[in-house]
Amino acid sequence: MRFVIRVVVNAFAIWIVSLIPFLHVTVTPFAPGDDLQLVLTLLAIAAVFAIVNTIVGTAIKIVAFPLFILTLGLISLLLNGVLLWVTAWVMSSWGWGLGLDGFWPAVLAGILISIINWLFGVILRPQQKRAR
Repeated sequence: MRFVIRVVVNAFAIWIVSLIPFLHVTVTPFAPGDDLQLVLTLLAIAAVFAIVNTIVGTAIKIVAFPLFILTLGLISLLLNGVLLWVTAWVMSSWGWGLGLDGFWPAVLAGILISIINWLFGVILRPQQKRAR
């Protein structure tokens, strides 16, 4: 259930980022390209992004752990852009999906997606009752 919620939130975040014109993030739905296909394409992009983030992101975080400590975690901002770029590269052979215009727009889009995910995480996280 958490994976499904994560995919839906990522799809919403990618959709929001694709609406910002200066980032040059494009979402190309599969044919015929109606609203339903756009939603399904966003869900597919989000699922691929979640899988890339889980597999590749975890491997990079393990290997680059000293770099995370050295930069006080700021390298994770670049890592989000790299993972989004990898997702666009994986989907480029399909003829539909995510398109990015370069590395730095991918980094900015990754930062915005992280912020949106953080906001939804705060909203959707179950609140724990404090013991008195």
